[in-house]
Amino acid sequence: MMRRSTRNTSPSIGRGRQRGAALIIGLLLLLVLTLLAVSGMRSASEELIMAGNEQYRQNAFQGAEAGIEQAISTGTYDGATTNTVNGTVGTTPYLATITPQYGGATFTGVSGSSTEAAAGIFYEIASQGTSTRGAQVTTWQGVMQLVPNAGGATTANAGLGTGF
Repeated sequence: MMRRSTRNTSPSIGRGRQRGAALIIGLLLLLVLTLLAVSGMRSASEELIMAGNEQYRQNAFQGAEAGIEQAISTGTYDGATTNTVNGTVGTTPYLATITPQYGGATFTGVSGSSTEAAAGIFYEIASQGTSTRGAQVTTWQGVMQLVPNAGGATTANAGLGTGF
């Protein structure tokens, strides 16, 4: 007579629970990896936006600097009125304002003047460059103009009054 074994040799008992635990652990690891990937993509896109903003700021700065250069080379320096120079560099517009600040300094030993003296007129140039996305940069530059004092002329004779 054959004896039946009371011992259970079925491979499915005990393994069913392990398979369920492995599935849950696998899903949790997949969730963590997904969160890391989404976080990395968000960080990369924010860095890309920051790099673009820096480029726009640099464009605005270059526009402001071009405004200073244009104001120095083509601006009107009459000693009494505020003047503006505007234009564009590429697609970046600029506006430079030339403002007389002070006109009272005199200099001696200046050749080209009958008295070898000159009056100094000081100007401030403020230039603002504006690029897309609203980036704005303003730069300032001081400029001095020498006006010969021919025949005892003073800064008042050069249209400056006594100062600003």
